[in-house]
Amino acid sequence: MRFQDKQVSHERRFSIGTDRQTGDPYLSIPVGNGLVDYEEYYRLTSDEHRCFVTDIAAATAFAGECRQRLRDDRLILPPGRDRGEPW
Repeated sequence: MRFQDKQVSHERRFSIGTDRQTGDPYLSIPVGNGLVDYEEYYRLTSDEHRCFVTDIAAATAFAGECRQRLRDDRLILPPGRDRGEPW
């Protein structure tokens, strides 16, 4: 498995972990398109990662920006043509 979650917030619907392939930290959010539910993975800087593991409000704000698709430049995997909607 490429992505390894280290911290999961079920209540706020995001995870923080490490991309085993690159070693980069990420934040992921759940999405679904009617056929399948999956996660979108957003690359974090080292500073963001350190901040988000201790500051849940900052991580929640970043996850909200991802849900609004304001952080698409950070997507680790490009979305498919039938991109899902965030939960």
